[in-house]
Amino acid sequence: MELLRQPVFLLLMTSSSVFAVFLASTPYFGFGDDPKLVKDSVLATLLLVGLFGAVISASSSVANEIRTGTALAVLSKPVGRVVFLLAKYTGLALTLMVLTYVNLVSALVASKISFTAYGEANKTAFFIFTGSVALAYLVAGFTNYFLNRTFTSDAVSFVVLFTTIAFMIIANMEKNGSMFEEHIDIDWRLIPAGLLILCAFLVLAGLALVCSTRLEIIPTLTICSLLFLMGLMSDYLFGRWAEPAWVAFPS
Repeated sequence: MELLRQPVFLLLMTSSSVFAVFLASTPYFGFGDDPKLVKDSVLATLLLVGLFGAVISASSSVANEIRTGTALAVLSKPVGRVVFLLAKYTGLALTLMVLTYVNLVSALVASKISFTAYGEANKTAFFIFTGSVALAYLVAGFTNYFLNRTFTSDAVSFVVLFTTIAFMIIANMEKNGSMFEEHIDIDWRLIPAGLLILCAFLVLAGLALVCSTRLEIIPTLTICSLLFLMGLMSDYLFGRWAEPAWVAFPS
């Protein structure tokens, strides 16, 4: 997939995953709700990164090809517009799945190493995760220099592999905290939450792909952001009219 070869996608994926783990290594003084603040912040980061990832990937995949004439060359062959757009959407969806997977792994790591005011940051786990990302870049640079392979696509593959290994190592680490600190383990509820966020990404990806056939990246980002904000405000905008229906059919 050519989207995995985009440097902006690699930068977005690695920076968001490292930032999510960094959020868990920062004291919040949240009166015992520090782990909850970390998980909320990580999920919010995942949402915003997916929004930008969908728009940037769709624009680089469709808008640039239309501007440069590559899409016209493809459509001049016996390839219909529907097949062309479906193929682009499939590649975009798979790319967003990779992005969501890496960010979800970092979210699980963040839930593991989060701490309260009675604890302290798990620097070992933080350096293991960030070191895995740095190692992925180094190995990709090695394969690019000595084997003439594409750096970006190899870096994405190695980031997925090494962050998974780092997560397995961190998941089996014992947390040495204060006797007053509540025991904090991996919150596996983040997985279904991440899958729901992925479904939102797929909807935004379809909208971004359609907009990219006519618009550039800034108008596409504006339209997708408006839809994203309307989704966040859906309870306020539509909940008042939906409430009588739910009252009529109590659970």
